Amino acid sequence: MNCVIEFGFIKTSVIEMIAVAFGLVCVWSMKKESILAYPTGIVNVVIYIYICFSARLYAYAGINVFYAVMSGYGWYVWSRKNDQEQTIRITRLSKKGLVINIAAIIIFFVILRILLAYYTDSVVPTWDAITTAIYIIGMWLLARKKIENWVAWIAGDFISIWLFAYEKLYFSSFQFLVFTIIAVAGFIEWRKKLNLSVSS
Repeated sequence: MNCVIEFGFIKTSVIEMIAVAFGLVCVWSMKKESILAYPTGIVNVVIYIYICFSARLYAYAGINVFYAVMSGYGWYVWSRKNDQEQTIRITRLSKKGLVINIAAIIIFFVILRILLAYYTDSVVPTWDAITTAIYIIGMWLLARKKIENWVAWIAGDFISIWLFAYEKLYFSSFQFLVFTIIAVAGFIEWRKKLNLSVSS
């Protein structure tokens, strides 16, 4: 399972390739507002818990545990119907909600940065902490179908391209490049759906 595969100058493993494949299906399903995002996402994050611990990206490993839990929650919320037999719809954060979520990212970053710097042997505590803080809020916003979740994913994925490349996890770095592109497309697609629902 851990055998090394080479694509030119890029080295990867079978397990990393499997994780990336499920991750791409997950993010594409998120873009399409499909419930399939959650079961495929769970497979992706369980594998990445192992990969991140091996690379000493401890906050990333921790966030993947959180992802697994939030994926179960999101799966429940997205599939649940109200009295009108409707599932949850795409909405936008209020100004107060936006401030609260930005503040939460800052608080999570400070806490994680301290933990990583003083209690682990992480070689990139600052970047590991900031991406993890962003993803915690992004996952929460996704579960609630808030369009701002895409802004969080775009920011976190862009940083992750360089972070995983630094750790020589080039295939995962490429995955985050694709994630960034899909996240931009996802934001555009969700915004169209949101505008249609507002005007109808």
